[in-house]
Amino acid sequence: MVSYEQEKYSLLKVFLSTVHHFFGGFASLFEDVTDPRDPNRITYPLYVLAVTGIFMFLCRLGSRRQIAHQLRNNGPSKANAEVLLDVETFPHGDTLNEAYTRLCIDQVQESVTGMTEMLIRKKVLYPYRLLDHFFVVAIDGSGMLTFPQRHCAHCLTRTYHGKTLYYHHVLEAKLVTPNGFCLSLMSEFIENPGENPKQQDCELKAFYRLAKRLKARFPRLPICLSLDGLFAGGPTFKLCEDYHWTYMIVLKENDLKSVNEEFEALSKLSPENRLAFHTGQNAEIAQQFRWVNEIAYIDSKHRAHLLSVLLCMETKPDKEGTLKTTRFKWVTNHNVTQKSVIPLANQGGRLRWKIENEGFNVQKNGGFELEHAYSKNDTAGKVFYYLLQSACLIFQLIEKGSLFKNAFPKGVGSAKNIAFRLLEAWRNFCLKPHDLERIFNARFQIRFDDTS
Repeated sequence: MVSYEQEKYSLLKVFLSTVHHFFGGFASLFEDVTDPRDPNRITYPLYVLAVTGIFMFLCRLGSRRQIAHQLRNNGPSKANAEVLLDVETFPHGDTLNEAYTRLCIDQVQESVTGMTEMLIRKKVLYPYRLLDHFFVVAIDGSGMLTFPQRHCAHCLTRTYHGKTLYYHHVLEAKLVTPNGFCLSLMSEFIENPGENPKQQDCELKAFYRLAKRLKARFPRLPICLSLDGLFAGGPTFKLCEDYHWTYMIVLKENDLKSVNEEFEALSKLSPENRLAFHTGQNAEIAQQFRWVNEIAYIDSKHRAHLLSVLLCMETKPDKEGTLKTTRFKWVTNHNVTQKSVIPLANQGGRLRWKIENEGFNVQKNGGFELEHAYSKNDTAGKVFYYLLQSACLIFQLIEKGSLFKNAFPKGVGSAKNIAFRLLEAWRNFCLKPHDLERIFNARFQIRFDDTS
């Protein structure tokens, strides 16, 4: 039987081995972020401040204040900080906040983007490409913070019954995979340029900014965008054509009326463009596919586009065993065939929900506390947001990786339990220098399941 001490060591080993294996350690993640502080007055290196923020999110502490309660004033935690980070103990949460206010946001963003890029370069994500070629990137917006009074000059505003709400949103581009990865690739904050703009910033405007940055950062990455119906229109089609991206965009019945009408008319004349498919553990899910290629569409700026439309009618039993049918429909620039229709639907269009579930929902309701105001300072708040994304990425590599599953074949319960047990291991097990040497010099592979 594995002892309690062995379990704590095993969890710390999985955590440290995963970070070292994929990224070469914490220090390398932030080596390109400029430290603006006076080097003669520095107690904590910049990477230690970043690691502390990430560890706060990894362990689901929920606030800066908990760093002092859970990490700074605990004996084993202080000892581990000294062995691993070469500091006497973790910095105070206020120290993080003050230092973060002075960092370059673009450089911190690059540290997050670089982590996902590292996984791409190491071909960790290659098995999960759409049609063995495209990386599926889901783009969606989410609320971050809300305030009853103006928080800063960049607040978005909304008025209900004479009462004004001030809030901040963010648009995320996340690389998503069928086995459940949802990894931040790039973020674009949706914010006003000042207190009284003529027009407020919005998700569509942020999308064009984000797409431009994404193309500049990954000029040759084969991307398939997975988008909701907000983006179904000529500007998005033209942008993807210019950037040589493909897309799977939700098509609602009230959008692109001429495209929907032509799909229904041509579908009746194309019986060969149909496919029935059963999936699920016991083939209990029935899918009926219909599609039409080369539908001509002229947008509002008189630009011509050739589109394909793919419809999936999915029938499956609910919790009570009653059969329920759901309709999914996408517009795409992929040429749909009998061979490609199933992956395009299930591993392309359907993956968009992962940015909501594995992405925003987990970050809001899974203990990461995305909607908590970690700082009143706008710059520091964004740094905390980026560190949350880094922590989510590392946590997914731990949770889905073979190191963790081999060490805990029966699991430890929910994802929150992993975070809780990681915190308890850190607070109750003192790592020795020879432990780190053994962990970092070990040779191993980390594999991931093909399905979620």
